[in-house]
Amino acid sequence: MAPASGQDAAVVFDPLRPTLVRVAYGMLGSIADAEDVLQDAFLRWLDVDRNAVREPEAFLRRVVTRLCLDRLKSVRRRRETYVGPWLPEPVMESAEDETDDVTLPLLMALERLSPLERAAFLLHDVFGLDFAEVAATIGREPATCRQLASRARAHVRADRPRYPVPREQGLEIAEAFFAASRDGKLDSLRALLAADVTLYADGGGKAPARKAPAIGLDDVMRQYATFASVYAVSRSRLLRYGFINGLPGFITIERGDILQTTALEIEDGRVVAIYVARNPDKLRHMADTLH
Repeated sequence: MAPASGQDAAVVFDPLRPTLVRVAYGMLGSIADAEDVLQDAFLRWLDVDRNAVREPEAFLRRVVTRLCLDRLKSVRRRRETYVGPWLPEPVMESAEDETDDVTLPLLMALERLSPLERAAFLLHDVFGLDFAEVAATIGREPATCRQLASRARAHVRADRPRYPVPREQGLEIAEAFFAASRDGKLDSLRALLAADVTLYADGGGKAPARKAPAIGLDDVMRQYATFASVYAVSRSRLLRYGFINGLPGFITIERGDILQTTALEIEDGRVVAIYVARNPDKLRHMADTLH
């Protein structure tokens, strides 16, 4: 019989919460959805005979993964009607955190996978589980899980950081990018960007944002030339620099009191992608910690 006290359940569940949130966020790309899944998982934890559970972490990881697989269908339907480019909800790492290998570009690449491929890849390649445990978690044979992870790996290989930028260098580039883009120093900004740079802006139809990515150096520079006139009369208020989903960047308050994150993907010292999140629904979890 399960212990009667919810406090007893929480004593085991709460220390595992950061790991479980990371699994759910990797599966769903949404902090809000991940928190909903964890709430459901805790309710199931309350109902189970916890004395019979030998490995609570493995048990709860299975529960969370399966709940995410169920939720992915409705999540994907929402994204099919999403206004403009979709980006994962940004997560700012603390100064003590090591840069997460579940980077923003990787999260976007995971969107192209089937739910089972996504689960097998994350559990094995990112969280380091063996295929026997992956199989137990997603309810498939180990050989099938190996195939799922292999297919996923082939799809996302190009989106994993091959040469992660050192933290100090990344933050230096982020600071130079902020200064050049906000001060209208377009020549300085151009020097920071790769020829094939892409700008993604996610407003979700709830904050002003370009409806399609700006692709290539000329297109991105035209966009920032337009922004220069805006920044000249309405200065960005810088809140902090840091790493956002594994990428160097910064958080600002923009015209109209809009909270915004900007994350920079860097290769060979040049910015190859700019990810701007402006949708207030995706920044709600961050807003309370910044003001």
